[in-house]
Amino acid sequence: MTSAKRLADIGYKMFSGSMMLLTLYGGYLCSLRAYRYFQRREQLQEAAKNQTD
Repeated sequence: MTSAKRLADIGYKMFSGSMMLLTLYGGYLCSLRAYRYFQRREQLQEAAKNQTD
């Protein structure tokens, strides 16, 4: 019985760890996308400013 509980604990810890890694990776992708969006918006504003001059 002890080995089944221990196996369940190890499985839970592995699952929790993988979910944490997925969450961190998702946050990284989201922040990267936001960074690219704001960088692109800044480039478009510069291009529009240069066209009006």
